[in-house]
Amino acid sequence: MSRPRYRAPLALAIPAIAGLAFLVLPLAGLLIRAPWSTLPQRLTEPGVLAALRLSLLTATLATALCLLAGVPLAWLLARTTFPGRRLVRALVTVPLVLPPVVGGVALLLVFGRRGLLGGWLDATLGVTLPFTTAGVVLAEAFVAMPFLVISVEGALRAADARYEEAAATLGAGRWTAFRRVTLPLIAPGVAAGAVLCWARALGEFGATITFAGNFPGRTQTMPLAVYLALEQDLDAAIVLSLVLLAVSVLILAGLRDRWLGTS
Repeated sequence: MSRPRYRAPLALAIPAIAGLAFLVLPLAGLLIRAPWSTLPQRLTEPGVLAALRLSLLTATLATALCLLAGVPLAWLLARTTFPGRRLVRALVTVPLVLPPVVGGVALLLVFGRRGLLGGWLDATLGVTLPFTTAGVVLAEAFVAMPFLVISVEGALRAADARYEEAAATLGAGRWTAFRRVTLPLIAPGVAAGAVLCWARALGEFGATITFAGNFPGRTQTMPLAVYLALEQDLDAAIVLSLVLLAVSVLILAGLRDRWLGTS
């Protein structure tokens, strides 16, 4: 059934076009000002490649960490009832609205050498997280995990629980039912959440620079390299920004049917 088509009144069309221009023009500015003639050479510069490799590595590790902890957390929120579940769900979504710099400060207070857990990790295991590559992974996972949890929880709520109940009546334990029945059912939701999580981790800036610093080759990811390049080489900043923009467009294009609709 086709949707009815309406002619937009000027009172709505004009601000709508202005809003679209406000969102599109900055992106168009990147494309217009991009140094296309030297783009291949700039993409192969050591600093750019180092930031790109580190960003891809840390974003992938952060996504793996989010999958390891986020999928069980989403299952807990979607399939069980316990006191304070609404509070737990609210706490899970806090990083979505929390300023990333505040998240970095919070991570320092917990995992820093004088933090709640950082002091014990340093004294007992000799593990130091701030201003290390592992710290980058932790910061990215902190801000990206809510995207995964929300996506997987939504997929779990949409999945028919009767399949799990049928597996239980056939003698399958909860873990077996989850692994062989539930997980295949929600696989598209897990994949979509993981992609969004990876994209958010790739673009993380505030928590990373606060908790892990900005050390080339060790903690300087692409967003941090863009920030630094703005003060030294505008063309390099534009090139790195184009890479992040291309990734964002590819992510949105890949998830179009799930998140944006088909029309």
